[in-house]
Amino acid sequence: MQFGQTKPPRGIVYDSNFGETIDTVLAVALLHGFEGKSKARVACLSISKANLKSAQLCDVVEKFYASATTGLAALFMTGLPIGLASGASPDSPILTATLDRKDGEGKPVYTPRIQKLNDTAVPEVLMRNSLLAQYDGNCSVVLAGPATNLARLLALRGAEDLIASKVKMLVMTEESLDADAAAAKSVIVSWPSPIVLVDREVSTQLLYPGASIEKDFGYTTAHPVADAYRAAHPAPYDAPSAAIAAMLHAIQPDAGYFKLSAGKPEHLLVNPDREDEVIKTYVEMASAKPVPRSFRRLKLDDNADNKDEQKN
Repeated sequence: MQFGQTKPPRGIVYDSNFGETIDTVLAVALLHGFEGKSKARVACLSISKANLKSAQLCDVVEKFYASATTGLAALFMTGLPIGLASGASPDSPILTATLDRKDGEGKPVYTPRIQKLNDTAVPEVLMRNSLLAQYDGNCSVVLAGPATNLARLLALRGAEDLIASKVKMLVMTEESLDADAAAAKSVIVSWPSPIVLVDREVSTQLLYPGASIEKDFGYTTAHPVADAYRAAHPAPYDAPSAAIAAMLHAIQPDAGYFKLSAGKPEHLLVNPDREDEVIKTYVEMASAKPVPRSFRRLKLDDNADNKDEQKN
């Protein structure tokens, strides 16, 4: 259970093939935008793409959003562990170009704290431990990539009961069904809380506007999310938004941004009356500047996590 006098904002467990497509990176930016307004929390970040550079880029993005915190609170900003799937997969342009960027003196613009596999965590164990630290029903899981890590989470002893008590919903992109079909089928059959599947139409109809990258991310010359966008395809381009839509619905499922079909799993569909508002929310939250975290908030969150870890 989390430690503190009041219930915190909803925690988000995000498992993705981070850096394979630009929407997986923009989804983290969106999450941090909501966290800056105390409307969500980063509970756990894990990666189903078995590539160290993917974990490194994720770490660079987390380091960027932590950079606004100074003073005593900064001592507690050691960074959340990042889960990384075992195995090997090829680099993507997003990963290589962003991490390889140099400044005018030929020095790396970004220096990840993750340098080797041992600097990462086992994804399913990390997710389980993160769930243990949540209030009941105060967490959502977002999947944007192979369901491999979630299938392994479900295989852990007691995981189904834990998920049932802690997780309000699982929101997954429709692309996740294809990446590891066996794992996706296992998750859909066994997952004990409601599942929402983001329809491909949402991704292709509600595009993230490329014009926002130069306009709204230009408050700094070194923004890893903007650099990842430029690395993915020749700019400017409007980006598919599957992972972003999944994140938005997981954070604010009752806002009516989308329509839902009946059935299991439910399908997340475009709401024609809210399209402009969805795009506006994408841009406002994903492009938000890093916000300082307070010492009190850090202390409460860290004590909660440590307390639960000691029980295991």
